Amino acid sequence: MKPTDIRVPDYFHKVVDCQWACPAHTPVPEYIRLIAAGRYSDAYMVNWKSNVFPGILGRTCDRPCEPACRRGRVEENNGAKPEPVAICRLKRVAADFKDNEAIRARMPKPAARKNGKRIACVGAGPATLTVARDLTPLGYHVVVFEADAKGGGFMRTQVPRFRLPEEVIDEEVDYILDLGVEFRGGSRIDSMKALLTQDFDAIFVGSGAPRGRDLDLPGRKDAAANIHIGLDWLASVYFEHVKKIGRRVIVLGGGNTAMDCCRSSRRLGGEDVKVIVRSGFEEMKASPWEKEDAQHEGIPILNYLVPKSFVHANGKLTGMMFEKVRAEKDANGRRKLVPTGEPDVMHECDDVLIAVGQENAFPWIERDVGIKFDEWNMPVVDKITMQSSNPKVFFGGDAAFGPKNIIWAVAHGHDAAVSIDKLLSGEDLRKRPDPGVSLISQKMGIHEWSYDNDITNDERYVVPWREKEKTLKSIKLEVELGFDPQVAFAEAQRCLNCDVQTVFSKDVCIECDACVDICPMDCISFTGNDDESHLRTHLTAPALNLTQALYVSDALKTGRVMVKDEDVCLHCGLCAERCPTGAWDMRKFLLEMTHAGPGCHKHAAQRSAA
Repeated sequence: MKPTDIRVPDYFHKVVDCQWACPAHTPVPEYIRLIAAGRYSDAYMVNWKSNVFPGILGRTCDRPCEPACRRGRVEENNGAKPEPVAICRLKRVAADFKDNEAIRARMPKPAARKNGKRIACVGAGPATLTVARDLTPLGYHVVVFEADAKGGGFMRTQVPRFRLPEEVIDEEVDYILDLGVEFRGGSRIDSMKALLTQDFDAIFVGSGAPRGRDLDLPGRKDAAANIHIGLDWLASVYFEHVKKIGRRVIVLGGGNTAMDCCRSSRRLGGEDVKVIVRSGFEEMKASPWEKEDAQHEGIPILNYLVPKSFVHANGKLTGMMFEKVRAEKDANGRRKLVPTGEPDVMHECDDVLIAVGQENAFPWIERDVGIKFDEWNMPVVDKITMQSSNPKVFFGGDAAFGPKNIIWAVAHGHDAAVSIDKLLSGEDLRKRPDPGVSLISQKMGIHEWSYDNDITNDERYVVPWREKEKTLKSIKLEVELGFDPQVAFAEAQRCLNCDVQTVFSKDVCIECDACVDICPMDCISFTGNDDESHLRTHLTAPALNLTQALYVSDALKTGRVMVKDEDVCLHCGLCAERCPTGAWDMRKFLLEMTHAGPGCHKHAAQRSAA
């Protein structure tokens, strides 16, 4: 293998698995260390720069960082239950315990002078608010059109208050609007053609996926009064148009919307609430913790049941019929559901909430304005630039590629803001800005580091809940209480500091193998070089995770190479402490994405010159 070039930003970025997995590339270990040090405001600002909504995401994020957490892999390899660091809930800690006045003082100030460019944003959800946050301080006049009176999009209208309090949304939306954004609440855009005729230099569409899918089954129209589309019903609950539901409720669907529907139903009078899905429990799209929360509140989840019809008596819903199925694989290995042959089963109910998926609705975008749509009636959007076939129109969030989650919408917003900034500066949109990268030694003395490298064996701490007897009586009382500072510190200590890298210098290595002897994970080897497939098999411990790189040195004096398996390294620093010549050093790697602004143009100019 060729020697590893650690100057390439993505090499160590991929080693920081949590940050690599985060669509917005939030520097997770950095803010977790700040939380452990009690520097909550600093931790909040690290988050705010990357993911824009720390308090909201600390409660609702889909947590793509946590399955990637090295802590889970290390524990699994040691035979323990894999328990990643509670990254998401630690984010909430930063929001809960920050100094609000200090945060206000550290927010960007409205631009003293406008640059003469006007940007229209459709919808005030997370993608749009990210675009506004990135562009407004640069002098752009950003106008946000929102059908509802307040900003936040589905974060406000579809996420229940018992998961996400209104005041948290107000605070983090206001941080953005107070930058000088022109917010036009109660202003629905009904025509893209009309919007294009207005004096805007670019348009960003972040209108979400506002339409829930229906089920066209026998009895649907007859019993329509008690059959509700989940997304619409949740919005009606938020606006208090709906304040109660029947005693027996069936929720159809296996995603997070279904979990919000069933838990909301329990709080609005539903005593016998059940979720029914056609797939297996493990195949449900809902996050594992969302399913656990529903079950904790006494809501059963019944699987492998395909809805056949709505049963009614003279227009009054009385139940649903379901066909029992099982999962099988066909000759090509594809999974399919086949009837078991057992009799259909009926489940009685007074109301049904349909939460079987979302789809985009673009009746307001005329098909003669230069915006191409694909066979699924979705706009054709460049996945790098977020630009549509009309060069001045950009999409992001669910409106771009269908339903995902808040953190993906934020990432889209950052990318779209870079593109708009470059477009209106006359630059090539596809020349993306390089991230900011630093690699700084953490050495304080011969055996002393500027970070706590002690590895705790604590299991993941559980976030406390309010008493179920209280929370099930209120649609607005928040269920999770969050970590207190003491537990937050203990949970933060579980982080393995994966951003503090082991950096090897071959020129001072004497090949004494002391680092090999002391490594608790057997991830360092000195061996003859080979092609990767063979090299992985004859290390001190085989490197089996092909998605994680090997750190390979140039040839040493004996002709051997140092090979380190990055997959299970604890970043404990014992190799650097043990090395008699200082061939190993612990260096903190920090990658910060370059957002719209001067850095975006500077990096592009540097690359062009090169």
